[in-house]
This record gives sequence, structure tokens and C-alpha cells, in this order.
Amino acid sequence: MGVRRDSAVGEQGSGGAKKTTKAAGSRPATTAAGAAGKAAGVAASEMAAAAKKAAVAKKAAAAKRTAKETAKRSAPVKAPGKKAPAKKIRASGAGTARSSGAGATKSASVKAAAEKAAPADEAVTVKRAVTVKRAVSATKAEPARKAVPAEKTARVRKAVPAKKSVPAKTSAPAEKAASAAKSASAAKSAPAKKAGAAPAKKAVTGTAKKAVAGTAKKAVTGTAKKAVATERIAPAKPPRNESHTALVRRARRINRELAEVYPYAHPELDFENPFQLVVATVLSAQTTDLRVNQTTPALFAKYPTPEDLAAANPEEVEEILRPTGFFRAKTKSVMGLSKALRDDFGGEVPGRLEDLVKLPGVGRKTAFVVLGNAFGRPGITVDTHFQRLVRRWEWTAEKEPDKIERAIGELFPKTDWTMLSHHVIFHGRRICHARKPACGACPIAPLCPAYGEGETDPEKAKKLLKYEKGGFPGQRLNPPQSYLDAGGIPAPPLGVPASTSASPEPEPAAPTSPPSASPAAPATGSPSRGTG
Repeated sequence: MGVRRDSAVGEQGSGGAKKTTKAAGSRPATTAAGAAGKAAGVAASEMAAAAKKAAVAKKAAAAKRTAKETAKRSAPVKAPGKKAPAKKIRASGAGTARSSGAGATKSASVKAAAEKAAPADEAVTVKRAVTVKRAVSATKAEPARKAVPAEKTARVRKAVPAKKSVPAKTSAPAEKAASAAKSASAAKSAPAKKAGAAPAKKAVTGTAKKAVAGTAKKAVTGTAKKAVATERIAPAKPPRNESHTALVRRARRINRELAEVYPYAHPELDFENPFQLVVATVLSAQTTDLRVNQTTPALFAKYPTPEDLAAANPEEVEEILRPTGFFRAKTKSVMGLSKALRDDFGGEVPGRLEDLVKLPGVGRKTAFVVLGNAFGRPGITVDTHFQRLVRRWEWTAEKEPDKIERAIGELFPKTDWTMLSHHVIFHGRRICHARKPACGACPIAPLCPAYGEGETDPEKAKKLLKYEKGGFPGQRLNPPQSYLDAGGIPAPPLGVPASTSASPEPEPAAPTSPPSASPAAPATGSPSRGTG
């Protein structure tokens, strides 16, 4: 029987389930069916587990993509260096794993996948944070590189101490600091990110502030230099083909400006009547009005009328006129005109140009001085200052006094001629000097074509001003009240030192021939002859 059962079992192993069933009976068949069902259940459970794992992996990949998108959206807005996005990612990943109901294995795999993705996300966040810092630093430093307005740079310079400012040679320190921060952040791991983010941010911010301070200081200096350069006025050159109307307007505008600067302009010779004025004008040749004003009081005190001077002793007159220079020639001139007034005009000074130019020592220049200031008849006094200034202003290119007189007379009405002469002569003596004009202190600098020929620095130009403009005594011993009200100082008498220190030196007169020894030869002169 044992042999038969074994053979039956052997047939079952070789022949299949049917032979075994026949040999073994009903109980073995039931056991085989249960084992087959169990195997099918295990296979089904394994397939379900594989499907769940695939779903978990898919969700983990979706969570990773969501984390990257969240980091991209939050990087420009949120402060760099924070770990909030990573925590949210891990929390959402863990929540997703828990909500799936997969069990401990599934949650562990999800957690491992999230932790695996976290360092990469944190590295991306670090990289983006450094990029944001670098962009912010560059944005802060960029405006400072440009020309900063005076008010903004002044506020920056005031707010930032001088010790924090860096030399101008440092170029782009913010970029170097950003590069250092970038390398340091990349080298550090995710756990050290929180500790290293704050120092890196502080270093970048501090370096950016130093860069702003240094650049602002440099900008303030450059702006100050530009401001000084801007204050320098360009010469107001007239156009090449300037019309006569445009020239008239330009010339009259300058005269109006001078009238506002010198409302007290007057002849700078002391006189009480036409006789004293004509004599003083003749004596002013080749000397200053100051020296004439210091000499004439003694002359007129001894010879008050033309008859007295005509009958005077020439040697006594020469001794009085010695301080004026060329005293012998001047003695013959004044005594000759006194005799002409006594013999031809009844001891009175004529009021016509034709008669005045017939007097010894009197030319058109002297005649216009007498007519304009003693008789109120307009005339243009073309002295050395007048000639120099009208050529500088390009009113005319003429060089001869008679031609200059006619050219300037066409630009102004006759009623302005006398005061025009005073304005121009006053300006030439006080500011627009021959050798070194004070361009930096000139009130008509914006209108002057010759601006820049002299000193343009305002402080240095102020030292070149003369007479009342520089705080020095004037040329008249008895100036008009309007001059005194404007701050003018009377000149001291002959032999008395000036009340103020260092009276200005007179400019040399234009080279002209000295008065002739013959009484018939006219001696050139005017209240502004010499320079005074």
C-alpha cells in the first residue's frame, strides 16, 4: 500500500492536479485550491502596493515641481535667506503622504523624497538670494555713479559720516562683495544657511552704503567743480553779420546796466564855473584827475578869473602846476587860453563847439567835456578808457577818436551822450582796467564779448576793484552828495595821506604827445585823461 500511495503521489507530481485528486481524495484538493487563492491575493496586493508606490513617487515629483515654482515666485518678494518655503514644501509633502493613507512605508518614502529635494531647493534659494542681493546692491550703487544733483549729494554727504567714505579709486565694491557672498553661500550647506545669510546680507548692505558714500562724496566734489565751472560766463560774442539794429539794442542795454551800477557818475574834476572846468580839463593831460584836483585849489585861489591868470607871472604859475607834470607846457596853454578868453570872448567861456576848439590847448574832447558838464549840451568824451571799452564791447572797430565819436553817436540819442561818457569812463577806471580787468566782479559780464580777458575768479577779481568799488578814496576833493551817499570817499588834499590804506595805483595813460610849448598848440586832455 505504501508503494502504491507513493506511486500515486509521483503521478500527481508528473501528471498534474487531476491525478493527484484521484489518488489523494477530497481534502488535498481543498488545500490546493486555498493555496492558489492565497497566491492570487498576494499577487494582487503586490500589484496594489506597486501602484501606490508609483502614485507616491508621482506626488513627490509634483511636490518638488510645486516647491521650485513657489521658490521662483517668492524669491524676488520675500527676504533672502529664510527657510519658510522649504518648510512649507516639506509640510505639504508630508500632508500629501499622510492624506494618501499609504502607511508607514509610504510616509517614510515621501519624507525621504522631500528631504532629498530640500537641499537642492535650499541651494536654489541661496543662489537666488545672493542674486537678489547682488541686484539690490547694484541698483543702490548705480544711481550714485551717475551725476547726483547738488541737493541729494549734500543730504547723502550729511547723513553718512566722513570716516565711512571710501577713496574714489575703489571701483564697484558692491560687485566684489556680492561675488564673495555668493561663493561663501555656495560653499556652506543647508543647515548653515540661516547662520550665514545674515552676515552676508550685512556685509553686502555695508559695502553698498560705503560705495554710495564714496561715490556720493566724489559726486559732490565733481558737482562743486562743475558748479564753479558753470558760474564762469562765456563771452557774449555778437554774430558775425550783426545788423545795425541789433548792435544798437546791445549797446543801449549795456548803457542801461551801467546806469544802474553808477547812478552817481559825474565828471571827476572839481570846478565851480566853466572857466575852472576848461582850465582843469587842459591840465588833466598826461596825469590823473586826482592830481589836478589837488593842484587847482591853489591856482584858482591866486588867479580866480581869466584876466588874473592871463596877467600872471609864468614862473609862479609853473611852480603851482609842477605836480601835474609837463608844467611848463601846461603853463603856456592855460595862460594862452586865458588871454584868448579875455581878448576874444570878454572873459567868458563860449558855449559853442566851434568857439571852444579855437582856444589854445582845447580840442574836441575837452570841448565836449565843457559843453556837457558846464552848459548841459550833449557831447561824447572819447578818452583812453572810452576807446578801450567800446572796442572790447565791439561797438566799433575804429581807432581814431573822431571816428569813434561819430560811430558811437549813431548808436545813442544825443540826450544820452554826456551820461554815456561818464558811465563808460567810470566803469573803465573801476573795473574794466587796461592790463587786468576784473571780469569776475563785472556787473555786465553776461553781456561782454571780451569776458575772460581778465581775472574771472570772483574773490581775486574783487581785489582789483578801485575807488568806491574797492573801498578806496575817489579823485574829487569835493564830490557830489550822490557819490558820498553811495559809499564814496573824498580824496585827500595834496600832501595829506589817504585815510584808507593803499590807494589804488592809476593806470598809465595812452601814449600821446605832450602838450606843445607853443600856446597855439592844443593840449589833449579831459576829466578822464591819464587814468586816475
